[in-house]
Formats: sequence, structure tokens, C-alpha cells
Amino acid sequence: MPRQLGELEDAVMTRIWQWNRPVTVREVLEDLQQERSIAYTTVMTVMDNLHQKGWVRREVEGRAYRYTAVSTRAAYSAALMNEGWSKSDNPAAALVAFFGMMSPEQRQALRDAIRVVQRDPEEEARDPVEEAREPEGEGPSRRAAEGSPEQDAEGAGGADGAGR
Repeated sequence: MPRQLGELEDAVMTRIWQWNRPVTVREVLEDLQQERSIAYTTVMTVMDNLHQKGWVRREVEGRAYRYTAVSTRAAYSAALMNEGWSKSDNPAAALVAFFGMMSPEQRQALRDAIRVVQRDPEEEARDPVEEAREPEGEGPSRRAAEGSPEQDAEGAGGADGAGR
């Protein structure tokens, strides 16, 4: 299970994820220097550490390395959420509390994600990204009919995990 990235590691990985292409230490350095004073060797050390930890792979190009992310920011975030949730002594209550912290947009994204993972095997040929997007004309009335994430959690065993 991954541990949370440090502040500078996150700043470097954010750029690598956003650019979505192989990058050099120099490119990351120049971008970071727009926000803070930082040395080339510091960025090089952080990127080497990220390589050692398995967050990036690197390939030699000339006299420099080009670094590429091994996974996506979404996969990193999901792993952190899963780790936090799995440490709870009451996973259902933790989920209900988490849902309570979500914005309406985040709750809709959760409902969309649940639809993607619960779809029928016949729908496997459909693109999961397209499936998660809300079709035009299916706005708030459809959302209201589906219920809230809290209701989904309670229906799956309730906040106390006792089930029904």
C-alpha cells in the first residue's frame, strides 16, 4: 500500500501526471522555480527517490533521464482512500462520515462510479469513462431518483454495520 507523498514529491508528481509524458529533471525544476526557489540537485534527488519508491520509471536519453509516471493520480488517490478505509474499526460508519463530507458534485461522481462498476457484463464493450459521464438531459431528476450515497451505505448494512 502506498504511503502518502511528501509535499515536494507531490509537487513533482503533480507535474508528471498533468504533463502525461516523459519529463526531465530540468523541465520539472523550471516549472517549480515559478513558485519557489529550489535547486536542481533537490529536484533530481526527489525524482530519484520517486523512482526508487516505484512511482516513476526512467529511461536514459543522452546524458539525462526521462521520467514517466507508473500509475495515475486517480489510482494513487484510490489507494490512499482504500488504505484509510481499511484501517477503520467500523468501515460502514467511516463511509457514511466520508459521504457526509462530500459536495453534491462529489456524490454525483460517486453514483456515476458505482454505476460503472455495477454494470452488466453485456455492457463491457462500452467505454468506462463515457459510461461515467452523465448523458445530456439526465440531470437532477435522475439524480434524485437514485438516492444519496448515505442511503446506499445504509442499505448495504447501515452506519452501525449491523445490516437489515
